[in-house]
Order: sequence, then structure tokens, then C-alpha cells
Amino acid sequence: MEHIAGLLTAAPAALLTGAGISTDSGIPDYRGAGAPVRSPMRFQDFLADPDYRRRYWAGARLGAGSFDRLGPNPGHREVARLERTGFLTGVVTQNVDGLHRAGGASRVVELHGNGASIRCLDCGHRFSRAEVLGWIDRDNPWLATDESVTINPDGDAETANYRELTLPECPDCGGTLRPDVVFFGEFVPTATFADAAAIVDEAASLIVAGSSLAVNSGIRLVERAARAGKPLVIINRGPTKADARALVRVEGGTSEVFSALVDALVRRAAGR
Repeated sequence: MEHIAGLLTAAPAALLTGAGISTDSGIPDYRGAGAPVRSPMRFQDFLADPDYRRRYWAGARLGAGSFDRLGPNPGHREVARLERTGFLTGVVTQNVDGLHRAGGASRVVELHGNGASIRCLDCGHRFSRAEVLGWIDRDNPWLATDESVTINPDGDAETANYRELTLPECPDCGGTLRPDVVFFGEFVPTATFADAAAIVDEAASLIVAGSSLAVNSGIRLVERAARAGKPLVIINRGPTKADARALVRVEGGTSEVFSALVDALVRRAAGR
């Protein structure tokens, strides 16, 4: 912690976070030890087949209760505290849960979008997730009494009757709705990546927290920092794809590590 605190005291760092920072909020890390096996839906499938869209929206509606009750954890709040006190240039996150902003961080780039926003593929209008789930309830009252529902340990839901679902449509043009997130098989929007790169470029070092760096968007930022000669700090439970490049590697959970880091910075400020 003292080593990392020394880096931050010298100059602000950029922070890149992944699913590991949200596990203490009750959201699973899909690549961590004991994580549930899943088959992620690719955007090509979602776009091409109405049954894929029915399965997605049925699961979103039935599993919503598990996630709607979740909030930011101490790790998110400590990150916000680091940003407020000038130790971070900003936060880049691979998560779509919106918990960094809810935890108080202000300069946040969500590489993979935000699950609370829904967009029409035809007219581009946006709606809240709560609105769209309400339309699903209105048009599919049978979901409330569906006895085939299975709620998985990760909060995802399945129903054997998903093909019966009436799909939500854009109320403005009747177009196809999609969550405003980056699906598997899609690329991070150019403007979004540019905003993330700016946070890294303005920093003197890069901290990766709670990410195995299995997704290419995160690795691109690590490589950008490496090309500029910026030290890399990794905080994660389990190995990552960039461990060999790290100046400092901390094996641990993000909440306790960021709490210890803030304590170390306070001690430095007090001259102890």
C-alpha cells in the first residue's frame, strides 16, 4: 500500500475497473473462482432472431428484482474519495452496473455502456430500463405467475416459456429496442474509447482493479500506458493477462485494498 500511495502522491493515476469491484455489492465476477458458467448472447444473435430477443427480455424482467436492490459498496466509495482528493484523473470501468457514479465518482467512462439505458435501433430514442420493463409487465401479465421460472445464482433468470413473450417495441416508431451496452461481438464506440484513453493519457500511472483483463478493451488501455512508460499496478483476486507487466501486483479484493490505500495516503499526508 505504501508503494502505491507513493505513486499517487507523486501524481494522479488512471483507474480501470472490472467486475471484481462490484462483487461486494452482490454482482458476480463471471471469470473468478467458482463463477457460474454462462453462455453470453452475441449481438448478431440478438439482432437476427426474435426468439433471442424474447429470451433476453424475459430474463431481464424476471431477474430485475435481484439487481434493483443492489448499491455501491465500500470499494466504489473509496474510489470516489480518491478522485475527490485529486489522486485519480478519472475512472474507466468495464462494468455496466452504474455503481461508480452511484458511489460518488464524477469522471467515469463506461467502456461497455450502462444497463439502465435502452435504445431504439431504428430512431435512436432512449428510454430507461424501468420504463421498458414496465411495458413488458403490461403486455405479458402471465410472467407474474409463470411456474417455469428459474433464478440462477448469478441473478440471471430463465423461463421455458420465453417464446410466448410479447417483445417491447419503441413507442415512437415501433422499432427494435436494445440495452445500451456493448454485447459480445461488438466494438467499444470510438468516442467512448477516446474518452477512456484521455483519462489514461492525463495520468502518470495506471491502476487496474478487479479485472482479469480478458476483454480486449482493457488490454488496449494497458498497452497504451505501457507505450508511454507509465507504471502499472494490478489489484485482483486471481491472475490477469498483464501480471508480468505490473510494477506492483496485489492479490486481494478491491474494497479492502482501496480502504487500506486511502489509509496509507492519509498517513502520508499526516507525515506518519
